[in-house]
Amino acid sequence: MSYIVAALYHFADLPEYKSLLEKVEAECKLHNIQGTLLLASEGINGTIAGSRTNIDAILKFLRQIPGLESLDHKESHSEGAPFFRMKVKPRKEIVTMGVDKVRPLDRVGTYVEPEDWNELISQEDVVLIDTRNDFEYRVGRFQNSIDPDTVSFTEFPGYVEKNLSPVKNKRVAMYCTGGIRCEKATSHLLDQGYEEVYHLKGGILKYLEKIPQAESMWEGECFVFDRRVSIGHGLELGTFQLCHGCQSPLSEEQREHEQYTFGIACEYCADTVSAERRKGLEMRLAQMRLAESRGEDHLGMGQEQMRARRKSKADAKDEERVRQGHPVR
Repeated sequence: MSYIVAALYHFADLPEYKSLLEKVEAECKLHNIQGTLLLASEGINGTIAGSRTNIDAILKFLRQIPGLESLDHKESHSEGAPFFRMKVKPRKEIVTMGVDKVRPLDRVGTYVEPEDWNELISQEDVVLIDTRNDFEYRVGRFQNSIDPDTVSFTEFPGYVEKNLSPVKNKRVAMYCTGGIRCEKATSHLLDQGYEEVYHLKGGILKYLEKIPQAESMWEGECFVFDRRVSIGHGLELGTFQLCHGCQSPLSEEQREHEQYTFGIACEYCADTVSAERRKGLEMRLAQMRLAESRGEDHLGMGQEQMRARRKSKADAKDEERVRQGHPVR
């Protein structure tokens, strides 16, 4: 089955958001939607997946909630289920920055369309900052962008305080995966006295969807928080896989590293995985291989492994049809 993956967020005043939790979860389950949605008094955020019909139905339902009428979303696709279950959770913030006074509802930076992004970030007086975390930056980034080297978004305000200045940095541009972190990041900079603050409308996902690779200033792939791990230009499935030991995204080259053992550890965690943890990972790997031998999906399987297995099964079916004298479908 091919899945539509919808990444969405919307800042809105939802003071009674807790009363929506059960209703939203029930509607998602009714339409066989999988993924995660976060609700807070400041709005909604999440990524969900399902069939075309069911995604359309749940988006229509969400847009009927007062305050979410103009909810926007970005779409990509997945050959297999990117999520295994549906979770609707309450949160203090829909994206946690930890600065109470930041209110994107009041003001945010200037949106820049993907088609105009290259021109902006090519200008010498523009400081380009990646608002995502360090491991996401390693997977892919815009040319000449700055890595704030943050482990979580809550560290971003501290980075700004130590490394930027509204006097020295007159023009600041920022980007993130889908746009939500930039809503808070640009709002925060405006509160700190920065005058010209820009952010990529629709985030990296919209840029990769709209801008041809030949014209792109994006290098690498884009990390996504589901079983696909990463995507590339045209929102096609990427090549990264997660390390089961530490959950770091690993490129094909990193999976050739001498410290990498599939399903167990990688160069980032090989020296720190305890004997008990290693034993548990080895048992999990055995379960994955057993599931694969039975033709079943397993929680530990990534998109690449599932796609390879399904292709192998499809090829075997085609070969059998040929042997029986039937055309290949």
